[in-house]
Amino acid sequence: MEDMEVEAAAGVIVVSESDSTTEEEGVPAQADRLRHPVHRPIRRRRRRSGLSTREELQALIRDTEELSERLRRHTADAHTHSSSQPAAVITHTSHQPSATGPRPALSSHTGSSALSGHPLTLGPSVPPEPEGASAGAEELRPEAEAVPEPGGPVGEVVPEPWGPAGEAVPEPGGPAGAVPCPAGEAVPEPGCPAGAVPCPAGEAEDRDGEGEICSICFEPWTSAGDHRLAALRCGHLFGYICISRWLSSGGNKCPQCNKPAKRGHIIFLYARRLKALDNAEEVRLKSFLEVEQGLRRMEQLEVAQCRQQLQLVANENTRLRREVEELRRWKAQVSLGSSQGSSLSSSQRQDSSSAGHYVFSKALLVSQTGSSRVLSYCEPLGCLLASQPSTHATLLPGFGVKMISTATLKSSQYIPIHSKQIRGLAFSQQQDSLLLSAAFDSTIKLTSLLTNTVVQAYNTGRPVWSCCWCQDNNNYIYAGLSNGSVLVYDTRDTSTHVQELAPLRSSCPVVSLSYIPRSASSSFPCGGLIAGSLEGGCFWEHAEGTSYTPHILPLESGNCTDIQVEPESRHCLVTYRPGRTHPSLRCVLMELSRTPQTDSAHTPVCSCSPVQTFSAGSSCKLLTKNRVFRSPAGQGATLVCAGDEASNSTMVWDAGSGALLQKMPADLPVLDICPFQHNQGSFLASLTEKMLKVYRWE
Repeated sequence: MEDMEVEAAAGVIVVSESDSTTEEEGVPAQADRLRHPVHRPIRRRRRRSGLSTREELQALIRDTEELSERLRRHTADAHTHSSSQPAAVITHTSHQPSATGPRPALSSHTGSSALSGHPLTLGPSVPPEPEGASAGAEELRPEAEAVPEPGGPVGEVVPEPWGPAGEAVPEPGGPAGAVPCPAGEAVPEPGCPAGAVPCPAGEAEDRDGEGEICSICFEPWTSAGDHRLAALRCGHLFGYICISRWLSSGGNKCPQCNKPAKRGHIIFLYARRLKALDNAEEVRLKSFLEVEQGLRRMEQLEVAQCRQQLQLVANENTRLRREVEELRRWKAQVSLGSSQGSSLSSSQRQDSSSAGHYVFSKALLVSQTGSSRVLSYCEPLGCLLASQPSTHATLLPGFGVKMISTATLKSSQYIPIHSKQIRGLAFSQQQDSLLLSAAFDSTIKLTSLLTNTVVQAYNTGRPVWSCCWCQDNNNYIYAGLSNGSVLVYDTRDTSTHVQELAPLRSSCPVVSLSYIPRSASSSFPCGGLIAGSLEGGCFWEHAEGTSYTPHILPLESGNCTDIQVEPESRHCLVTYRPGRTHPSLRCVLMELSRTPQTDSAHTPVCSCSPVQTFSAGSSCKLLTKNRVFRSPAGQGATLVCAGDEASNSTMVWDAGSGALLQKMPADLPVLDICPFQHNQGSFLASLTEKMLKVYRWE
């Protein structure tokens, strides 16, 4: 039997053995026992010795036990210490093959031997190493070693478990997909199997961050929508909307590598490890939201249309109620045999005087510099409009109107209209929020309060003192000029006036224009225009189209300052300033009448007769616009309201009894008065040059 030796070098254990014919049957098994725990084939080399003795075999057994103990310690160190420390590798070399055939196996059972029937004590067998330790030792074997395949030909060399350029090759029988990393560059990660060598530090984090965010907005891209994953020809990834905006805004290069790029180079990608936010549900909900918003807008439009129809129906209902009330009053008057202009009964007078009164509500500053002149009420928008000069004369010179909400009694905005002082404001009966205004700049204008813009302007050639709408046909408007004539305009003709009503007497300015509509159930059924000037008044009977018949009203000459109309009762209020015969301001309530037509040869004559006279102060330097209107108390009562310049107050009379009901003080002379209704309440507004006062009926 040939000699066997064990050589241990730094980090390498070399086992040398000699050939044997009959006594080496258990040795290869023990060598296999040493080889298998580390799962590495060993390289054998054989050499001949001159003599084989039992002592040498026992020495070999002792060396083997010592090697087993050392291998066990190395295994523990590889399992507990850093994987960067190199592990020992056993290299078994054989100098020459056995002359007697296959190598005998070394028994793995203690105390048994197959060496020619001689008992042999091998000592404790080498226990198998833990799997993690064998894996760690296997990975940390020096790269210079090349080992043969177990069971292969002697001296055959197999490739190391490291690929080109240090690339790791997965170990046979290891976990699927596990890629070991070079020794010395790995950091163990939590959750890895025992003995497995983790990847280099930071590499896992880099792979996790790769393919998640756009390099322009640093936000995660999505799998659908505008920010879905896209790429350029250079291969860099972005969100589609980000790179599209980048290239559209003048950037003709890739934001990362500066290679030329354009929008046509953008393509959508489906990455192998795409980490995108799944916003499909968000896109779907957004589409649903847009549909719901569209449906809501349609519903809001339908609600607006329904409200408009409701407003039209309410206006029609109000008109019909007025007609019914007028018919009932006319029937009562005919049955009692009294005329339309007769005074109210004593009980009605008492009821009208004690039914209620006006209470001060609020005062508003309209213009700090003064020059406010006329007042009007817009029922569709629920606001008062007062004329005033521009608040910024240097930037926006001229005159306009200030809108005052009747709901909050606060001024909202200023609308510039004319270049000179405004003398007349009027609204049509169509509830279309069209404001007709007349001014000294020789123009009349139509202004839409819905858009706060002037929609039509007419040049009259002379300063305009007054204006009004035709209540029988809203296509016609009237302008009273400074020379005493009245121009008729058709809103469908935007070029010039369609007719001129020339003055019959003098050429004094037309200070007031009032239209009284037709009413077949009254004693004054005809409709037409009442023009008032300083020399008197004229009623222009409107037949059809542009046919007008003048009727001179029997008024005092030289002192008439204003004529206002109450269309329901067919009365007019004429204001006279103080004179030699009458030293005080007078407001005379007159009843309009028309002589019946007996034959075709005689033309009916329209006239007026005084019913009641109301006296005020002894001063009247300004042309105050007074009012006659239905009492908020109802019961057919009528109120007369006029401004008293001598006492700077607003005076209210009962038209039936002529009694003074109230005298409401003001800071300056009252220039215009406007009664209105809002939210089932009755109000009265009085305008001075600077202030507006509002009173509520209680």
